[in-house]
Amino acid sequence: MKQIVVALTLICSLFSLQLFAQDTLKNKKDGHYFFEVVKDLEANEVQNQNRTGTCWSFSALSFIESELIRTGKGKHKLSEMYIVRMAYLDKAEKYVRMQGKVNFSQGGAFHDIPYVIKKYGIVPAETYKGLNYGSDIHNHTEMEGMLKAMCDVVVKNRQGVLTTAWKDAINGVLDAYLGKLPETFEYQGASYTAKSFSNHLGLNMDDYVSLTSYTHHPFYESFVLEVADNWVGGSVYNVPLDVFVSEIENSIMTGYSIAWASDVSEKGFSFSNGLAIVPEDESTLKMKGKDNKHFNDGGAKRTGNQFDTPGEEKVITQEMRQIAFDNYSTTDDHGMHLTGIVKDQNGTKYYIVKNSWGTKNDCDGYMYASVPYIQYKTMDIMVHKDALSKATKKKLGIK
Repeated sequence: MKQIVVALTLICSLFSLQLFAQDTLKNKKDGHYFFEVVKDLEANEVQNQNRTGTCWSFSALSFIESELIRTGKGKHKLSEMYIVRMAYLDKAEKYVRMQGKVNFSQGGAFHDIPYVIKKYGIVPAETYKGLNYGSDIHNHTEMEGMLKAMCDVVVKNRQGVLTTAWKDAINGVLDAYLGKLPETFEYQGASYTAKSFSNHLGLNMDDYVSLTSYTHHPFYESFVLEVADNWVGGSVYNVPLDVFVSEIENSIMTGYSIAWASDVSEKGFSFSNGLAIVPEDESTLKMKGKDNKHFNDGGAKRTGNQFDTPGEEKVITQEMRQIAFDNYSTTDDHGMHLTGIVKDQNGTKYYIVKNSWGTKNDCDGYMYASVPYIQYKTMDIMVHKDALSKATKKKLGIK
């Protein structure tokens, strides 16, 4: 998150390079949430995924970029579309092997990023922009349709045996839309491959773990999270809700940002209002229309007094969280990046959220998520293992 400069009337759009503890922020220009910064972690500039379902790549790479800053490797803008491209290759193969009985879409999960970087490496954004289809903004609607149709033809296997050409055909479509992959590239005066660049950055993807909190699996064990976009079959560690929230706060306060997967189709999630909240009486909030641009209703218009002034929020329990997941009222909608903590005028804590929907809100693309929202609607998080407390690491068997 860009650091903040104090002006006569401060709003989120005044983010710059300095940050002072006495700074006051607002969720929107005409709002009456007044935030004091508790902890602010550095992050690269807000990006825009535009008309793609690739939030998982944007948010997780934003997290990895902050990790590079934290570990003294400097600021690097990594290529979201390289991750997307390489994930599509293996996603197509798995879809065919499973005879079309697994999800094939633009979506993904945080597990995709360690998976791709370990297997294929990573490149800078300037090396692979992924815009090879006559547009300067990302839009994968046509490409996804082409790829899915091709995979479905292969699965039908009308010839009785799969040809040796279908993978090349998938690669051809990816080349056409996203551009051909560079074998080598120049960056900051040196020559790299994707694998050597990953090594140069010192990225050890085994250092990153995912956590969640659900009761349909035992606590302090791992399980494969049952969401459609988890095509890799990545595992998460399961901890009680109070431990889960404690680890999130401890991570931020000790300098580790967090990749955050959450439901954003709730009435209380409003990008335009710069807030994610769980009002005690949700009937006071109204939602109009849909938000097809972002592949969920997270950007649809929300109104209500609690977007203007802080109010009481629900007390979230482990049981409430589980029921919401079991009944599909908590769904795997969106990936974002938690980069800090603030307190409002009542002393209530909120998490600073870096989104990937561009900068067209009053917070320059950022938001504030209340602790109840984090408790209730978080699907899972990804964090460096050293951000976890010694007690939790010991119970989970993490070295």
